[in-house]
Amino acid sequence: MKAERSVASDTPRGTEPQRGDRDTFSGALGTCRNMLAREGGLVHDEGRSLLLAGDRATPEAYVLLHGLTTTPAQFVQFAQALHERGANVFAPLLPRHGLLDRMTASLAELTDLELTAAAREIVEAARGLGMRLNIVGFSLGGTVAAWIAQNLAVDRVVAIAPFLGLGWVPTRVGRPFARAMLRSPNLFLWWHPLERERHAPLHGYPRYATHAVARAWRLGLDVVDAAGREAPATHDIALVVNESETTVNNRTVTRLARSWRQHRDTRVILHRLRGLPRSHDIMEPRRHRALAPQVYPALLEIVSGNR
Repeated sequence: MKAERSVASDTPRGTEPQRGDRDTFSGALGTCRNMLAREGGLVHDEGRSLLLAGDRATPEAYVLLHGLTTTPAQFVQFAQALHERGANVFAPLLPRHGLLDRMTASLAELTDLELTAAAREIVEAARGLGMRLNIVGFSLGGTVAAWIAQNLAVDRVVAIAPFLGLGWVPTRVGRPFARAMLRSPNLFLWWHPLERERHAPLHGYPRYATHAVARAWRLGLDVVDAAGREAPATHDIALVVNESETTVNNRTVTRLARSWRQHRDTRVILHRLRGLPRSHDIMEPRRHRALAPQVYPALLEIVSGNR
């Protein structure tokens, strides 16, 4: 597997974003632990938020945002690898995910406002975990990460296969398509029609809600539109696409990169992963056991800013 990138410009990394008073490490750690405690007994044991932190702030801290219907368990190996490199890592559970009832209908009510409110809370909670705060998201988490890049000042954002639309739907009709999905009755569709509720991994849901997909799509397109009008709040951004992507619209991701690059003092790198199998889920080791060892080394270098 080969990772290639295209770089916006030779602009160096920006200076520290202006954030006001940074939380102390102990305050940030306490806030993150309170978020974990809030999950209570409604969340699957394997689906809970993940916090890997030592006894002090580290030079780099990472927030990992998971995909639709899955949970922070998706990132266990990846988070551990970052932690072993000396970073504090927080992988929070996104709204309406990880519930004990894997057949819950709650996901159909997920809104873009819930996602952006959670994003603000997560960023503020994690600020004191490190001297630099890095946001990393995959799929739906990549959409939320892109929203953070546009609207909140953090040190770096990496959006991996962000869901900004379906690959077979042209970008220009994405918004009306999502709107039509929301006007139609919600449907729950199986990720695997044959395995149905037996589909692994068990820490996630075996089906997805079309209304949740449509609202996430709308949020992604809001980011694309905003990027064309104004500079992002974060000035160091990486976008990652799988050249053999089967689900998300890589053309829209490329358009977002191009829009962000038009703004001064914004460093945008678009990484194109080549040589991978045809797949969208390149992060879940329990679903594709052979894929994670193939892709993780490249993603760790990208996330760490070494590529």
